[in-house]
Amino acid sequence: MDPRHLQRIKIVQNLFAYSHTRYKTLPGYNKLLNNLPYPKDSKTKKIITKLTAIDQYIKTYAARYPLENIAKTDLSILRLSVYDLIFEQKTPKKVIIDEAVELAKELSGEKSYAFINAVLGKIMDHIKT
Repeated sequence: MDPRHLQRIKIVQNLFAYSHTRYKTLPGYNKLLNNLPYPKDSKTKKIITKLTAIDQYIKTYAARYPLENIAKTDLSILRLSVYDLIFEQKTPKKVIIDEAVELAKELSGEKSYAFINAVLGKIMDHIKT
């Protein structure tokens, strides 16, 4: 399997674990990050620091679905993908969306890939304009 794909799976697992924590603010922030499945992953930390902005994109482009109602796995995949699309911008946009769809097919529910593809497609259309 592609090492980049494996790395993305680890990030999704970290974000999934992070989404199940109750206390996400300082002073326990560093302890919290150390309790993630892959605590040394630097990209996860970068995503977590941008979570407010990332979640705002998701709220805007998946307006019918409050964050609390989105499956945690789907939310984790969306957070990683939105970070890649908006903040990192190292990978081509279509590759990011294709990878998100593959992650959803592999890790999430039966129809999750369509939801993730739709949300990311709307975000990508917004970025182009």
